[in-house]
Amino acid sequence: MNIILLGPPGAGKGTQAKRLEKKFELVHLSTGDMLRAVVASGSDFGTKLKGIMEAGQLISDDIMIQMIEERIGQPDCEKGFILDGFPRTIPQAEALDEMLSSNQISLDYVVKMDVDEEDLVRRIVGRFSCAKCGAGYHDKFSPPVKEGVCDSCGNVEFVRRPDDNEETVRARFDAYRKQTEPILPYYKSKNILKTIDGMGSIDDVTAQIQQIIV
Repeated sequence: MNIILLGPPGAGKGTQAKRLEKKFELVHLSTGDMLRAVVASGSDFGTKLKGIMEAGQLISDDIMIQMIEERIGQPDCEKGFILDGFPRTIPQAEALDEMLSSNQISLDYVVKMDVDEEDLVRRIVGRFSCAKCGAGYHDKFSPPVKEGVCDSCGNVEFVRRPDDNEETVRARFDAYRKQTEPILPYYKSKNILKTIDGMGSIDDVTAQIQQIIV
């Protein structure tokens, strides 16, 4: 089963992807995580990517597709994958389809997570995570059970993303509207686009996605 999760930054795609990964033995493919992993690998491809990034240049769509193709060809992706953060434009969606087709792989579902911009701003600005295990928290909605201590590993150090501020969040939401929302009709025409309410609780959103894909 191969799935794409779509939604603006902060919609909860990563959280839901990790849940689906565990329940259905799929592989969560976050393009950001993949880039970091490839660079850290020290491979020829990783060295190439490191040079591009250090030069302050954008990673081209061709390279992104190559990176995804190499990753989904690994044995742990045999049961399927969840793409998070890609595609973001129509050319990327078309290039992804072409690559998957050449590997005789098909997309089963594209799940759009509908969210309200104002609620999303409140959700993102208050979030933070454990510096050790990465467990996610929020100042208001999901703080640690014991203040200052990670529920998962007991660590007492936390981090916040520097771009989790209102101005940046609104700019990212605007970019999503302009660049990514136009790909929705593309997937709708293929009869694989499904829309869910992304503003419910984490469990509620998970239940909605599972109802679609099971």
